[in-house]
Amino acid sequence: MSDANATHAIMDQQPFKNKIVLVTGSGRGIGRAIALHFAQNGADVIINFFRNRSPAQETVAEIHHLGRQALLIRANVGELDDMHKMFDQIEAEFGALDILVCNAASGYNRPVMAQKPRGWDWTMNINARSILFAAQRAVPLMEKRGGGAIVSVSSPGSTRVLPDYVVVGASKAAQEAVIRYLAVELAPKNIVANAVSPGIVLTDALQHFDSLRQDEKLVHRIAELCPAGRLVTPQDIAGVVAFLCSPAASMIRGQTILVDGGYTLPIRGVEL
Repeated sequence: MSDANATHAIMDQQPFKNKIVLVTGSGRGIGRAIALHFAQNGADVIINFFRNRSPAQETVAEIHHLGRQALLIRANVGELDDMHKMFDQIEAEFGALDILVCNAASGYNRPVMAQKPRGWDWTMNINARSILFAAQRAVPLMEKRGGGAIVSVSSPGSTRVLPDYVVVGASKAAQEAVIRYLAVELAPKNIVANAVSPGIVLTDALQHFDSLRQDEKLVHRIAELCPAGRLVTPQDIAGVVAFLCSPAASMIRGQTILVDGGYTLPIRGVEL
């Protein structure tokens, strides 16, 4: 087989060839892994960030190196004006959209009695409200392509009690509820909506948990307690997100897929 034919064969194997994908909060961590996974599989990707420009620019450079288009947009998805400007820019640049991955997240990790109204509003707007209004802007762009997929990145804290996680957990529960409604109401438009709930993932976000930051050995102990024998990686999450956007997952609707290597399955702290 000639080099040209080999390259053509590889391109034909790319399941997201020429798809247009927006991943919010994609400059680093899980969002970066998701963006790169789509680019590696043929997609053009919009990289969104708010605070950290340098890693976002590095992600864009990697996507360009893969031979795909990348558009870098700074926007706080918790602010509706920023949201609308972002989609205006996407529409002007690409004219359409195939996949929306709502990964951007924020929040105040504090005990129940230490939470404040401002922290509640900030967290809810970024983690939950943004998905509803991003979908409103994304759907007309997806209709131009005959349909699409929406995936949000949630957390086990939506249903389980984690330390100092009350506001984030509540916002993730709201996020999953929004996804269920999107799944039903957008089904006639050939748009699929689901959520992915990562377990403990080795990213910078772990530094927000005091116990993990202060005790590096705790991370290793958690990995040992995981039936899979290791912590979840950003690449694990990226693979599941991509699957939910593929034709093979077209009959999965409104679900939250837990990806934690089985960590939450055993009952701990009780000797039977």
